[in-house]
Amino acid sequence: MTISAQPWHHPDPGISTVRLEMIPEQALHALASGRSRQLAARYATPFLTGPDCAGLWRHRSAQVGDAPGDAPWITRLIVDTHLDAPVGVAGFHGPPDATGMVEVGYRVDPALRRRGYARRALEILLHVARIQPGVSTVRATISPDNAASRALIDGYGFVERGEQWDEEDGLEIIYELPVSDEVEPHAGGARTRTEGENA
Repeated sequence: MTISAQPWHHPDPGISTVRLEMIPEQALHALASGRSRQLAARYATPFLTGPDCAGLWRHRSAQVGDAPGDAPWITRLIVDTHLDAPVGVAGFHGPPDATGMVEVGYRVDPALRRRGYARRALEILLHVARIQPGVSTVRATISPDNAASRALIDGYGFVERGEQWDEEDGLEIIYELPVSDEVEPHAGGARTRTEGENA
């Protein structure tokens, strides 16, 4: 299945109506340059236009300018269909690299945290990674101080692989999960084993 600009949905609609929507390129560039007056109301929320996301938009805008084919892979809106509004952002850092690795990232509006949005977004990203040709590994890099994010990925079988220094975020722990013969997530982060999965 080829990566698509269409919304990405949770693999189990019975437990989540959260979806990930691609941000139009024009809106992405407007967010990056701080031109909030040019944005539709959907993209002009205090979280999306505020300091929590400013650096992200600048980076993704430049990325799409240099590599337009990255656009369907990168940061999308986390949308709760009950609210029909963005509650955060999530996506990959780009298409798979030469080894088949994709890195996930997610942020939830601080006013809307502790409602399971990050968990459902991660489950969507893992599902998308599993069904994409050429993807074999999902990576997450997390600050040692970010206990909530570390606890989130712990329920999905990620394994610590080392650490790195990020110019913007400082020290990060690298976690990876093979997805070629991987498991589907279930409500609450419970996991079921599939044939070929390593313990």
